[in-house]
Amino acid sequence: MHALIVVAHHDPRSLTHALAQAVGNGIIQANPADTFEIADLATEGFDPRFSFADHAVHHREASPPADVLAEQARIERAAALVLVYPIYWWSMPALLKGWIDRVFSNGWAFDFRLGESFSQQLRHLRVHLLAVGGADADSFQRHGYDQAMVTQIEHGIFDYCGARVVSSERLLESETVDPKTHLDTAQAIGQRLFSTTDETARVGAEVECA
Repeated sequence: MHALIVVAHHDPRSLTHALAQAVGNGIIQANPADTFEIADLATEGFDPRFSFADHAVHHREASPPADVLAEQARIERAAALVLVYPIYWWSMPALLKGWIDRVFSNGWAFDFRLGESFSQQLRHLRVHLLAVGGADADSFQRHGYDQAMVTQIEHGIFDYCGARVVSSERLLESETVDPKTHLDTAQAIGQRLFSTTDETARVGAEVECA
């Protein structure tokens, strides 16, 4: 089994990057035969800007640009997609949102054509969300930010495409809590990453890799 771990943070020394690596370490600890790849969007220089070329893709007038095709291929090689990101203004960073805007395109993540039935294209995809925030849980609940993130990210993005969000964790108080606490949580997520993947997905991945 193979996981794609996408991390969106400009600083490779950040807790966000350490959490992504901890997830990967947990995957290998659970089963050395499993593999993972970390997609570091900032270091790799992914352009998150939705351009005229992306607009043409949405209207089915052109094929996706090469950088988008490369990201889609990465996802297609994975049995699980893990997004690790800091919470900016109660959502994900612009870099990660732009990655989704461009990569989860019409014709690949979903199929929309005027006058035809809408189709979800990512029903096979299993998603894990790991968000890092400085506020406490009470702040998220009291102001409704927690439900807002569920609505816009889990439902608005992944449910729309048919992908299944298997786990969603917010690691909060990141500037005051001992980092080891969150790193242990991330490692545990990695250890159980494929145990939470349903059997049909595991069998499909094994056949594909055979």
